[in-house]
Amino acid sequence: MNRDRVFADFHNADLQGRLRLNCIGTIEDLASQNIELQDGRLLTLYSEDLEVDGVVQYLTEENLWVAAIDWNTIKQLEDLLVQKKLLNS
Repeated sequence: MNRDRVFADFHNADLQGRLRLNCIGTIEDLASQNIELQDGRLLTLYSEDLEVDGVVQYLTEENLWVAAIDWNTIKQLEDLLVQKKLLNS
């Protein structure tokens, strides 16, 4: 399933391991793609060489949006390129 793909800073996680969606790269991606965050929305989050699927949540205590991810399912870009080559052959 194709999800909207949005930049996230994997070093900007809260104590529960959720990625905060407040860095400039995230804000720029959201604006350029006209993505409106809402609870439960599925996104693919990426950085320079990492990618993972996440579920958007709003944290009232921090007054910001986060994405809950499974840190064990993070894919490295090189792994994704290998998968793509296998699918295309």
